[in-house]
Amino acid sequence: METIYLCIVIFLFVLAVFDLMVGVSNDAVNFLNSAVGAKAASFKTVLFIAAIGVFIGAAMSNGMMDIARHGIYQPQHFYFTEIMCILLAVMLTDVVLLDVFNSMGMPTSTTVSMVFELLGGTFALALIKVYSNDSLGLADLINTDKALSVIMGIFLSVAIAFFFGMLVQWLARVIFTFNYTKRMKYSIGLFGGIAATSIIYFMLIKGLKDSSFMTADNKHWIQENTAMLIGCSFVFFTILMQILHWLKVNVFKVVVLLGTFALALAFAGNDLVNFIGVPLAGYSSFMDYTANGSGIGADSFLMTSLLGPAKTPWYFLFGAGAIMVYALYTSKKAHNVIKTSVDLSRQDEGEETFGSTPIARTLVRFSLGLSNGISKIMPESSKRWIGTRFRKDEAIIANGAAFDLVRAAVNLVLAGLLIALGTSLKLPLSTTYVTFMVAMGSSLADRAWGRDSAVFRITGVLSVIGGWFITAGAAFTFCFFVAILIYYGGTVAIVAMIGLAVFLLIRSQLMFKKRKAKEKGNETIKQLMQSSDNAEILNLLRKHTREELSKILEFTEENLERTVTAFVHENLRGLRRSMGAVKFEKQLLKQMKRTGALAMCRLDNNTVLEKGLYYYQGNDFASELVYSVGRLCEPCLEHIDNNFKPFDAIQKGEFTDVTEDITYLLQVCRHKLDHNDYEELENEIRKANNLNGQLTHLKREELQRIQNQSGSIKVSMVYLTMIQEAQNVVTNTINLMKVSRKFQAEE
Repeated sequence: METIYLCIVIFLFVLAVFDLMVGVSNDAVNFLNSAVGAKAASFKTVLFIAAIGVFIGAAMSNGMMDIARHGIYQPQHFYFTEIMCILLAVMLTDVVLLDVFNSMGMPTSTTVSMVFELLGGTFALALIKVYSNDSLGLADLINTDKALSVIMGIFLSVAIAFFFGMLVQWLARVIFTFNYTKRMKYSIGLFGGIAATSIIYFMLIKGLKDSSFMTADNKHWIQENTAMLIGCSFVFFTILMQILHWLKVNVFKVVVLLGTFALALAFAGNDLVNFIGVPLAGYSSFMDYTANGSGIGADSFLMTSLLGPAKTPWYFLFGAGAIMVYALYTSKKAHNVIKTSVDLSRQDEGEETFGSTPIARTLVRFSLGLSNGISKIMPESSKRWIGTRFRKDEAIIANGAAFDLVRAAVNLVLAGLLIALGTSLKLPLSTTYVTFMVAMGSSLADRAWGRDSAVFRITGVLSVIGGWFITAGAAFTFCFFVAILIYYGGTVAIVAMIGLAVFLLIRSQLMFKKRKAKEKGNETIKQLMQSSDNAEILNLLRKHTREELSKILEFTEENLERTVTAFVHENLRGLRRSMGAVKFEKQLLKQMKRTGALAMCRLDNNTVLEKGLYYYQGNDFASELVYSVGRLCEPCLEHIDNNFKPFDAIQKGEFTDVTEDITYLLQVCRHKLDHNDYEELENEIRKANNLNGQLTHLKREELQRIQNQSGSIKVSMVYLTMIQEAQNVVTNTINLMKVSRKFQAEE
């Protein structure tokens, strides 16, 4: 029996390695987005500084481990088998859940996921125990106060961080303006002193207060001398930052990199429990059972020992720190999560990741109304003065950066202060929530959300916030059922759940690689947005256009063939799949047009006048192709869904043959687009004219059949619609190729 539990403990540590990898991928956004977004240093330098903070924080962590031992469940009422069941269910759920969010590029809270997984697993076992033992109640088995405090922390984190991020950034911008280099002769020393002091305070209060080397005497001394430490730090750093400024050192960069180190230190020191706390609790339980449970069954040995404080061996902490550093350097999903946060706080317009929603549109309309109302009552002189402080055309932003160093410094300093304040007030403010919402609030105050981008940014923020609540619900629900399956299924269920988790992780990794391969085309538009040379912009736009139009032709080819084949064989699932693909492609079309419009704005007027019409016509013909496939698929889907009479053999044969010719035309045209080769396009134009002639002939024959009343009228209506939309596909394909040839031509 002990061998089985030893294997479980070993597997818990294996899962902990994966959890550390996916956890760092998720939480890297907390301490990297400001430095990366402002390009305070090279990416490798930022990673190096963050890695030092992560390793030191992990190596000195220990005090937070108790939450996994007795923070949610009351271990004195649970047997060894039950505790191991809960802990295994938590780790299996956590690894898969965090990996799902990372793959989507959505930052979520590892604290919330662990707490609600513990709560879900404990609740499942508690129900079983209460049902079989009348002497125990749920209140005896579950510590609900912690879960409720985390829920309250969500609301507090979101509201407080967003409001103060907006307020402090607005004040910082009024003081420094976007052209901050001209207005920091003496104010920079004061700002640097406040920022550095805040970061030191944050490191002492939040980052190091529970570290293994912090004795009770050290904590007491810091508490008694906090005011003196803050005062001395402020004077020292104010003088130091002013001297650095006189020595031509960019103080904002120093503050950003120091803040990155502090947040990385605090993250590793306090959030390490989210990744290895559960395996360590399992290890401690197993050691207690093997030492004191001889002669007592695993299902009769109570885990009272978990009430004691955690004593984590140093080699576990060092090992965890090394794995976290490795994950920080190698995880592509970490870069994906960082990209989401940076894109939503980007100063300039560009390719938007998210679409728009009714809630976002309502919020934008309300905000515009409120802004117009305030503007009417504000004196003109005040509006003009504030306007001079927010001239975005004067912004000093590094090449390729999303925002400037002023905002990056505010993000890091304010996030650190709010987390330290929440800790001192015993409020469970999440690092993820605070850093993300401060970044969103500061970007709003910086007027980064213009009228053309606000609705997309708000949709993104609401999506991330919604994901936080989904995390809590999903963590509780999945862990609840996994715990029940393991409890009743025993070894068979454990093996099955482990196999399922491994399968999901491998599948997620393969899908992520496949999706990133598809997104390589986005690199072209990124280069385009960063370029200032008109010729280079035009060449990049041509390349981007070829890539996008080629995708449209590929989509049309695949879904036209799928729709016709599914309709002929009465395959309802295939038709629904095509209809879903059309709806998704329409969203991509909107994004493609938004991106294209932004790219065209970067060209000079002469180029726009010369090439702009061809570009927009190409987009219109591409849209018509997608909509034609949708109009063709919709009546087919309705017809088959209602189980109406199918095509007769003649109709099937006629339309199947012509569909093969159309898909071949699409293949040839796509190949020409990919290779930018239009030399023999006249041949395809002749073939397209012949195809349209064939389709017109089919239309006449079908009308003749209707007149002769030789078939079902419902079938004939669908057939005529399919012929008409097939003609539209052929016509729009050739028109797209013609305007593409003109747009791509070097003149």
